Amino acid sequence: MSALRLGPLLRYTDGSSATVWVETSRPCTAEVRCADGAGGTARSFQIAGHHYALVPVTGLTAGTATTYEVLLDGARVWPLPGSPFPPSAIHAPGPEGDFNVTFGSCRWASPPAGGDDPVGPDALDGLATRLAAEPEGERPHVLLLLGDQVYADETSDSTQRWLAGRRDLKEEPGSGVADYEEYTHLYYESWLDPRIRWLLSTVPSFMIFDDHDVIDDWNTSASWLADMRSTGWWQERLLSGLMSYWVHQHLGNLSLDELAADPVYKAVREAPDGTDVLRAFAARADADATTARWSYRRDFGRVRLVMVDSRAGRVLAEDERAMLEPGEEAWLREQVLDTPGAYDHLLIGTSLPWLLPHLVHDAEGWNAAMCGGERGARWARLGEKVRRAADLEHWSAFPESFAGLAGLIAEAGSGQEAPATVCVLSGDVHHAYIAEPSWPGPGPDARVVQLVCSPVHNSVPLSMRLAFRIGWSAMARRLGRGLARHGRLPDPPVGWRKTGGPWFGNQLMTLSLRGRSARLRLEHAKAREGTGPRLTTLLDSELAP
Repeated sequence: MSALRLGPLLRYTDGSSATVWVETSRPCTAEVRCADGAGGTARSFQIAGHHYALVPVTGLTAGTATTYEVLLDGARVWPLPGSPFPPSAIHAPGPEGDFNVTFGSCRWASPPAGGDDPVGPDALDGLATRLAAEPEGERPHVLLLLGDQVYADETSDSTQRWLAGRRDLKEEPGSGVADYEEYTHLYYESWLDPRIRWLLSTVPSFMIFDDHDVIDDWNTSASWLADMRSTGWWQERLLSGLMSYWVHQHLGNLSLDELAADPVYKAVREAPDGTDVLRAFAARADADATTARWSYRRDFGRVRLVMVDSRAGRVLAEDERAMLEPGEEAWLREQVLDTPGAYDHLLIGTSLPWLLPHLVHDAEGWNAAMCGGERGARWARLGEKVRRAADLEHWSAFPESFAGLAGLIAEAGSGQEAPATVCVLSGDVHHAYIAEPSWPGPGPDARVVQLVCSPVHNSVPLSMRLAFRIGWSAMARRLGRGLARHGRLPDPPVGWRKTGGPWFGNQLMTLSLRGRSARLRLEHAKAREGTGPRLTTLLDSELAP
């Protein structure tokens, strides 16, 4: 009999269909059976000795909710016997109406029950605790996880003990994961937490990777990548990272039509063992970023989400540096500008913040100029060392891409058919803040905000907290402009100011969108004995009336 190893995860959801992801112990037929008669089945596929199924659920009724069960070869495996949580349910959104999206990034797995948690209570645990206690209360329609869902390079003590049972951790890659099997352990550690498992079974989730899903500062520069490729372990780490991301995260981002048109998904499902097919796909994606698209678009009634890959598709040559390769940049423009007037709110998801503290922005622009040879070869060598040491690889480290995104946002947010808001949703930097851009002359008609929320469950050293606070100060801005002058940088195409934060701690942001109105809520996780973490509101603010 096949058993449920991981999941179920409720992933893509629209008004009539959804997908539910599971990992099973052996080949089987997975079935989702809903209380209202909707449902679906899928045969499992195999990757590296593991068995997975992505079950298409059809027959849902828009604007309704239905509980569901998971069966493997006809035997019920979910809900778990004796579960303390309410039944998992699929909430099919209606074509119009309220829409709540909760987002954050950077989540270390919570320790086992009763274990010491060095980084404090998990914000997703807090969300699960609240939803379980108030199943009829307000809930997210979508959970956006904006990167670092697993940490391939910063593993827990328990994972390191498990790794040590497989290989010598004194040899590279040391305590980081080395192959696909070790990646699967990270997902077990992260997604088998009972509260997280239930939460992901009942709230639709969409995801995108960031650097720690592979390695810190993934694709920082051409010389960084050359150094990685010269090691004996990098290729296996990268391919395994892309393969495991495709299985655990990417597939669930896709609609049923997109899945049906995906040749890799078709080939993997038709093969007795899809490992070689998926590995070949990952190798092509590594060699040529244009062969894979990790970005995607979702329309939720009058809300449009465009999730952007700001890691794998970078152009790293110093004379051509870009956050997005040309085809990806054109795709982003097409998705944002498609059918003007069709949405009231535009959400651009990118793991890395677009607007940073002014000192950090200018330091990254200066560094890009130095590395590009603006002040000669010696400064270029120094610039590369500084870039790696200080993690200078956000949008502002790609000045043309930064300006291009500013122009696209201004275009999308202007005119009679402009949306009420354009929100750039980001994480990565282990604190939360709100920044608002301003354009010279008449700016967009929409309200434009950069919303940063991180971490969900991690920490930031005191020294970095101080640096982030100082980075927004007038003194820091003057220092940054000095760097910009040394780098011979033009003025940025937009100005911006911090209008909220910085806030530190494990946290989540929620956008509540009602017609053309928008509210923002920031919640922190607080420990509570016996009942699990709880979320407390730090900010509840109107973005658009």
